[in-house]
Amino acid sequence: MYYIGIDIGTSSVKALLIDSGGRVIKTSVPEYSFQTPKPLWAEADPLDWWEATQQAIKELLLKVQSSEIAGIGLTGQMHGMVAMNKEGSVLRPCIMWNDQRSHLECDEITERVGQKKILSITGNPVLPGFTAPKILWTQKNEPDLFALIDKVVLPKDFIRYKLTGSFFSDVSDASGTSLLDVGKRTWSQEMFDCMGWPISWMPEVTESTEVSAKISAEAATLTGLLEGTPVVAGGGDCAAQAVGSGIVEEGKVSVTLGTSGVVFAQSDEYRVEPNGKLHAFCHAVPGKWHVMGVMLSAAGSFQWYKNQFGMEEQRIEKEGGANAYETLTKEAQQVIAGSEGLFFLPYLSGERTPHPDPYARGCFIGMSLRHQKKHHTRAVLEGVSYGLNDSLSMMQELGVNPNEIILSGGGSRSALWKQMLADIFATPCAMVNALEGAAYGAAILAAVGVGGFGTVQEACSSFIQKIETVDPGPNLETYKRNYPIYKSLYPSLKAQFAKIAESNALNS
Repeated sequence: MYYIGIDIGTSSVKALLIDSGGRVIKTSVPEYSFQTPKPLWAEADPLDWWEATQQAIKELLLKVQSSEIAGIGLTGQMHGMVAMNKEGSVLRPCIMWNDQRSHLECDEITERVGQKKILSITGNPVLPGFTAPKILWTQKNEPDLFALIDKVVLPKDFIRYKLTGSFFSDVSDASGTSLLDVGKRTWSQEMFDCMGWPISWMPEVTESTEVSAKISAEAATLTGLLEGTPVVAGGGDCAAQAVGSGIVEEGKVSVTLGTSGVVFAQSDEYRVEPNGKLHAFCHAVPGKWHVMGVMLSAAGSFQWYKNQFGMEEQRIEKEGGANAYETLTKEAQQVIAGSEGLFFLPYLSGERTPHPDPYARGCFIGMSLRHQKKHHTRAVLEGVSYGLNDSLSMMQELGVNPNEIILSGGGSRSALWKQMLADIFATPCAMVNALEGAAYGAAILAAVGVGGFGTVQEACSSFIQKIETVDPGPNLETYKRNYPIYKSLYPSLKAQFAKIAESNALNS
């Protein structure tokens, strides 16, 4: 039998087909775009995701018969608000996870409910990326549209609706809404009462391995899947990514270098960082939780840098030469650790962990006449790595002390970056054979949900093996000296970032 995992990403759907031994048979990654109609805004048309999902499933079914698909697992970008009316139609473009427009609404929700109560219920402060402030923004700025809302669903759960005609979510994805009682793993009636919203807007919430619904006749016609194929609840992309990397036991830690950067540790208990600087969410492993730090521009910072300053490297790639990223990192290897005093703050989209600040901005600090392009390249990689270490350091303060960190995501393919992370974390960093990320985790959840395995841990033990380890090297002491300097830069600039945002708003 075979299982399908579907990841509704920021710029593409990733669907993969695995067999009962965990081997990836085929992958399909149709792309789409999102829009930034105003500064700090990020929106997408959910129907673009649905079109891409149909295409991806059809491509997978070129390899197997639909009757051989035992189950489907879903995952995707978290926090997005898809508002729907009674007819099941989308009312407006999805306000996405990286949208920062709702900072004032975060303050209003916190004032209404109380900061301590919010932390005790949801495990997290209310942040602009989360779903609840997006709902409040809509209520305040689009009242006519708000009056038509009948359901609010997360991105992957919109695809579930299109596949099955049913509304369901899972506890890991729902943890990022500011509306779930994370300790009790159910929607918080108290949060809805404080906001004056009906709890009936939200889909039924289940554990990630539960079969939530089955493929409808309409979706079967559109995709080629067999009507009645089970669809498992799945998980938010961070939790599914962790499952796909084997982070399913207490004390295991992963670092994902995707567009955003995620530091993730499973916890058998519900632990909350006292100041709410780390996320405390339900895990996709039933009955478990996790603590997590998220920086908004990780490999995304390197992508931005390549797009804006790597024109020559992109030309070489187009002419049949090396990949542009490889050329840039090869040049950066010529620079000593520390980039000769050049630092980069990777706050290109604001920041979440450890600085929940939509006004934070990226910058190079310490430039001199000695610094060349290769220094700037290395500084970008180091800045992202320091930012990830912010989250790991706070986890260590909570008692999470990993002996090894599992790396994944596109950025982890770079030998230079892997060594840099091992040095800055002062911890060995390993790679596993499962490199397909959240979609692979969703497929594992599907396998468990339909009875292929008894537990998520059992499935991961069968499917996932370590293939490489990078130990801390000779640059350990350099980074140990430089990290405190990096940490001091944001507090020094925080007030100026706010003034820049105020000036920009007046000028626009």
